[in-house]
Amino acid sequence: MAPDVYKQSFKQNYVDNVETSIYNCGLERCTPGHTWGPGVRDHYLIHLVVSGKGVYKTGGQTYTLQAGDLFLAKPNQLILYSADEQDPWEYYWVGFNGACASRLVQQMPFGPGRPVHHSTDPEAVRTALHNIFLSRGPQPQNEARMAGYLYLFAGQLIQEQQETAPRPVNTSSQYVMNAVKYIQYNYSHDTSIDDIAKAVGVSRSHLYRVFMSTMGQSPIDYLTDYRIREACNLLCNSQLSIAEIAVSVGFFDQFYFSRVFKKAKGVPPSKYVASLHQADKL
Repeated sequence: MAPDVYKQSFKQNYVDNVETSIYNCGLERCTPGHTWGPGVRDHYLIHLVVSGKGVYKTGGQTYTLQAGDLFLAKPNQLILYSADEQDPWEYYWVGFNGACASRLVQQMPFGPGRPVHHSTDPEAVRTALHNIFLSRGPQPQNEARMAGYLYLFAGQLIQEQQETAPRPVNTSSQYVMNAVKYIQYNYSHDTSIDDIAKAVGVSRSHLYRVFMSTMGQSPIDYLTDYRIREACNLLCNSQLSIAEIAVSVGFFDQFYFSRVFKKAKGVPPSKYVASLHQADKL
């Protein structure tokens, strides 16, 4: 074996993190013609070529790769990859799976018929992959660090995807969807309509117009209704006091919360709870 050939790898024997489980990671400078496959993996596997050349075969296509290229293998996808005979590649890799893995990969610059991506910042990608490898180990803290660096690696690729993908044209429905998402994540804070409009990137008046035309109600009414729904859920399924529930859904004045709740439900929160208990006895 040539002195400049090496392989450093780490494989997890067991993982506790069901959201994102790192199966293996490593870095290798291959021998000429070194080949894996044809075969399948039971997890997602991404390689970054840092030097040399090689080929990747999947889906009936052959891709000739060099430094800066990444290639993706999906679970149960038949693949083969092979180092060049004259200039064998060196690559870094990470293999992972879990409940969040598919969603993570969908946001990366891969897709149907696009298992290869040329990085716009290969050094940043290499560093992210190397940090996963440097964090390796069997302890929970190692697993947490590896998962964290996996997300930083994914973040770099998602950023490249966003920078190269055509920007969608904003429509009224997209503004409303973004506003609704913002409300769902921020209703428990002291959130104003100005905050929502700023987050969406439109004026307060325009947000009002698109909300009325799409949802049939104003943004403030939607925000209030959402808070009251969440309050009802807490009244039904928690032991929190009414004051604690008010704060939890974004009302920092218990008496104002009670007035708004009564206007929406016809009864104050205390009687709403009493009616629930009465219904349980029937």
